Amino acid sequence: MSQDAIVTAAMIVIGDEILSGRTKDKNIGFVADYLTGLGIDLKEVRIVADEQDDIVEAVNALRSRYDYVFTSGGIGPTHDDITADSISAAFGVPCLPHPHAMKDMAAYYAERDMEFTEARQRMARTPEGAELIDNPISKAPGIRMENVYIMAGVPKIMQAMMDAIAPTLKSGTKMISQAIDCPFGEGSIGAGLGQIQETHDQTMIGSYPRYDDGRYTTQIVVRARQQALVEAAILDVMSMLEELSED
Repeated sequence: MSQDAIVTAAMIVIGDEILSGRTKDKNIGFVADYLTGLGIDLKEVRIVADEQDDIVEAVNALRSRYDYVFTSGGIGPTHDDITADSISAAFGVPCLPHPHAMKDMAAYYAERDMEFTEARQRMARTPEGAELIDNPISKAPGIRMENVYIMAGVPKIMQAMMDAIAPTLKSGTKMISQAIDCPFGEGSIGAGLGQIQETHDQTMIGSYPRYDDGRYTTQIVVRARQQALVEAAILDVMSMLEELSED
C-alpha cells in the first residue's frame, strides 16, 4: 500500500421494515465505525425496499464505483427475503443451494432436533460462484460475490460476519482527525474557514454548530491522512480564531 492509499466502500440496507420505521437500523453506524477502524472510507449508504429491481440497480451502481459494497438484510427464510435472488440477478447468474451451506445448516438443525424445512433451506441459496461468509451464531451464511458482501440484518449476526471478513479486506491509510472548540458561531467563521479549506485542499474541514448556555458556538474538525497536514490546517484555524478574538 502506498502511504496515502484510499480504499472505499458503500453500504446497502435492504428492507421495507427499515423504510417504514417499524425497525430502527443499527447496522449503518456499526459498519461506519468498523470500516473507519480498518482504514476504509464509507462513502455512500442506500436504503432500498424489498424490490428486486431496486436492489439490482443499487448493487450494480455501487459495485463498479467503490472497492467494496456491504449489504445488510433480506437473507432470511421468508418469501420476502429476496437479497440472494437479487444479487444473482445483478451478476446474471442463477441462485442455487450451496452444498457446503446445505450440509452445515442440516447438521445445525439436526443437533437441535429441529426440522430443516424448505423455508430454512432458502437461507443456503447463493448466487452461482459465490463464497460463503461464516455465521457462528445461526449457521445461515453470508455471501461474497466478487466485491459485494451480503450479510444478515440482525445486528449481532451481521457484526459476527464483519469480524469473519475483516482479515480479508484491504485497508487504506487511516484518517487522522483533530477537533477544536470554537467560541464563535458558524456565521462568524464561515468565510474564513472556507478560505482555509481552499488552502489546505488535502484536508477535510467540518464545522458543527452548538447552542450552549444561551450562545452559539462551533466545533471545528480537521481530518487528513497525514498528521502534518492536520497540524498545518489547525495552525491556520487557530490564527483565524485569534484574529476574531481581537476584533
